[in-house]
Amino acid sequence: MDTMTKLSSEQLIAIEEKYGAHNYHPLPVVLERGEGVYVWDVEGKKYFDFLSAYSAVNQGHSHPKIVNALKEQAETLCLTSRAFHNNVLGLYEKYMSEYFGYDKMLPINTGVEAVETALKLCRKWAYMKKGIPANQAKILFAKNNFHGRTLAVVSASVDPDARKDFGPYLPGIEIIDYNNLDALAEALKDPNVAGFIVEPIQGEAGVFVPDEGYLLGAQKLCKENNVLFIADEVQTGIARTGRLLATCGNCNCAGNCENNYEIRADILILGKALSGGVFPVSAVLADDEIMLCIKPGEHGSTFGGNPIAAKVAMAALDVVKDEELAQNAQRLGVIFRERMQKLVDKSDLVHLVRGKGLLNAIVINDEETSKTAWNICLALRDNGLLAKPTHGNIIRFAPPLVMNENELHQCCDIIEKTIMEYKQ
Repeated sequence: MDTMTKLSSEQLIAIEEKYGAHNYHPLPVVLERGEGVYVWDVEGKKYFDFLSAYSAVNQGHSHPKIVNALKEQAETLCLTSRAFHNNVLGLYEKYMSEYFGYDKMLPINTGVEAVETALKLCRKWAYMKKGIPANQAKILFAKNNFHGRTLAVVSASVDPDARKDFGPYLPGIEIIDYNNLDALAEALKDPNVAGFIVEPIQGEAGVFVPDEGYLLGAQKLCKENNVLFIADEVQTGIARTGRLLATCGNCNCAGNCENNYEIRADILILGKALSGGVFPVSAVLADDEIMLCIKPGEHGSTFGGNPIAAKVAMAALDVVKDEELAQNAQRLGVIFRERMQKLVDKSDLVHLVRGKGLLNAIVINDEETSKTAWNICLALRDNGLLAKPTHGNIIRFAPPLVMNENELHQCCDIIEKTIMEYKQ
């Protein structure tokens, strides 16, 4: 194939369909370029990005500070593996530990790898510190969770698409109801429970926000029962919900204070926006009592903690703080939900809006098995805005946090126009 030939969206989709595994069902749009809150397809059409690569691009597409950090480090040293030290890793670990208020950080690459790391860390702590008999440790998961698609986490999934034909499943997993402290309290009666892993907001389940007090109550129950409270903030973290972390306290600084957490997880899992969307970066943070349970040779990654990832992550977090993205997400989130509530009030098609910060969803008045949400997303695409359903009747909206109020209102206008003109 002549690589200089300009291919159309249709041609590129056909090539991907022929040569790529069919493990995704993307919206039919082929993107070529991104800047800030915008992306362009190969035909040059401009769109608002209202998904942000599932919150990996909180800092906006191609943020110059983050891209420059990647370029500068790539020209110097890309990878040493952990067979040797490099001159960036220690500085990155110190930066992360101080930024989030933990003793130590374990660097890894992707969100699901970070979840797997946390699960291993929890089990190791269970045997070394809590004294659970060998191979008897259990970890609690919330129903309708989404922590990725590796075998360990699909073992904890209730989604038939994630589970079917991938057994046998990992033992030592128990699934309890989300947003139900009584169910958690009952499960914690088992002395072999080592940890409870939970998303502060269930994104893939449709941006399901738990009741006020649920997370704090869950953390207290875990502490009372000597069980690790593990927060999966891969999607909700890094300013997405209007605070640095979704578990931040209710202070007025929008999360950019001296680690003022309402709920401090025993193990914190981060990914996605930790990279600003330019390089795979994730991390697990914990204090020495937990982190030092893992010894040399017991866990690792060739690319984990590589110099590029370290430089990129520090630049990405600098942007979050310097540009006050948590505050912006908090302010714009209120405006967005107010606009969407007005749409709910006048449309029979949409019956609910929910979310925090700039992680939101609208619930369509149709069956979960319907294609309505998908078809609305196609119409949104045609009108210049890209979003994706989480189910047949839920559309998730998560724009880059660098969006301004004028741009947000333009997006709300597109959503309103699309919904009001939509014919089922």
